[in-house]
Amino acid sequence: MTSGALHEGGRDDGPAPGAPANSRTASLSASAARRVRALRQAEGNEALMLRVSVSGGGCSGFQYSFGFDDTVADDDHLFERDGVRMVVDDASLDLLDGAEVDFVEELIGASFKVHNPNATSSCGCGVSFSI
Repeated sequence: MTSGALHEGGRDDGPAPGAPANSRTASLSASAARRVRALRQAEGNEALMLRVSVSGGGCSGFQYSFGFDDTVADDDHLFERDGVRMVVDDASLDLLDGAEVDFVEELIGASFKVHNPNATSSCGCGVSFSI
C-alpha cells in the first residue's frame, strides 16, 4: 500500500492525489535517505527498505525500532525520498503520523532520530517516547 505521493526529485508531498484528507503520513529527511542508501550499498542489496516500527517498552512507554527489510506486508505503508523507501506497519503509523525520520551526526556518534509531533515527552536517548 502506498501512502505518500512519490515525485521525481525524491519529495514526499504527503497524501497521494485523491487520497482521503485524513491520510496518515511519515517522511525521511534527505540525510536519512543518504544514510540508508549508503547502508544498502554496503549490504549489496538495493532492494532493502528502512523499516521503522513502534513497540511498547523503553523508559517512556513506547520505543522506536529500525531495521532493513525487502518485503512489504499487506498492512504496510511505503514512503519514499530520493529513491530510498521506508516501510511502516499500520499500527506504528498511528503513532508516527506526521513524523520525520532523520539521520544525525554528532560528536558522540551518529544515529537515526525521529521527529514525532505526537510524542509528548521522550527520554534522553531519543529512542523512547510517550503520547
